[in-house]
Amino acid sequence: MDNYKNILLSPTSTIKKALEIINQGSMRIALVVEDNKLIGVISDPDIRRAMMKNISLEDNIESIYNKNPFKCYISETKEEIIAKAIEKNIYEIPIVDSENNLIGFETLTHLLKPTTHQNKVVLMVGGLGTRLRPLTENTPKPMLKVGERPILETIILNFKKYGFIDIILSVSYKSHVIEEYFGDGTKFGVHIEYIHEKKRMGTAGALSLIKEKLKESFFVMNGDLLTNINFEHMMDYHISNNSYATMGVREYDFQVPYGVVNIDGINIKNIEEKPTHTFYVSGGVYILSPKVLDLIPNEKFYDMPTLFENIINKNLKSISFPIHEYWLDIGRVEEFEKANNEYMRHFD
Repeated sequence: MDNYKNILLSPTSTIKKALEIINQGSMRIALVVEDNKLIGVISDPDIRRAMMKNISLEDNIESIYNKNPFKCYISETKEEIIAKAIEKNIYEIPIVDSENNLIGFETLTHLLKPTTHQNKVVLMVGGLGTRLRPLTENTPKPMLKVGERPILETIILNFKKYGFIDIILSVSYKSHVIEEYFGDGTKFGVHIEYIHEKKRMGTAGALSLIKEKLKESFFVMNGDLLTNINFEHMMDYHISNNSYATMGVREYDFQVPYGVVNIDGINIKNIEEKPTHTFYVSGGVYILSPKVLDLIPNEKFYDMPTLFENIINKNLKSISFPIHEYWLDIGRVEEFEKANNEYMRHFD
């Protein structure tokens, strides 16, 4: 995703500069940016057409670059990007965020080629699932079937799709059900290890049980989430921003069901009729640097909000990754039913 930094141009760059960048790089295009916003692309055919019109190589590219470039969004899944690129017969794909900031660059060849990443994935699957009883009386929540498949299986297969196949499951409640189903992960095309919580340790405390010294940034995700996040893009985003900790966040809208009266002392300033307030909430998906493990106390209860507060207080870099894709936290029976109704539309 960060292989685009050598193919950037400004609108005032010369045609000669554009030609040099295209010829020197392995890409067939250069990206035109302004204040990190993608405003266009330029290719070898664009330059050839300009030369046929006797435009000087010393002129700037303003008049010849494509100002309506093909692009995809960081929130799009691999399948969506591939489908769009094939439909348009495009091989090089700029990736932007919702505000058109250039985030990265993909090629169709890379997208179609199977990849394997060294980054581990830690899935927190030890919860009691109290709010889902009686469904969880004999079955741990991550093993409840949504779309004829356990929630946890869908999560693991989604990570596998993006090349993250080294999985650690943090288990506790009815752990034997999970271990008997997944084993070492071979039949799912992944490698699975287990850590066992013998007491409640919170959403971050169980990380202290990892014995192996991690060398790469790693995912931590709650085991009751259904989402089709592009995990590869999230990891690239974390690494390119040199982040210590990255939190996936969701927009949450709350509408006040009454007219809100704004006052100054006893004087009424104005009345807002049923205003909507927007917040960002944790999406239960995180990427952490291995150094974060040094901040987690050994075998004690410790949750993710506390960990992030600790990171922030130490002035270490923590960033948010907006989740615009499908996302559902299956914590209650209503959400479980909703997940089953929506599963085929989003995952099969």
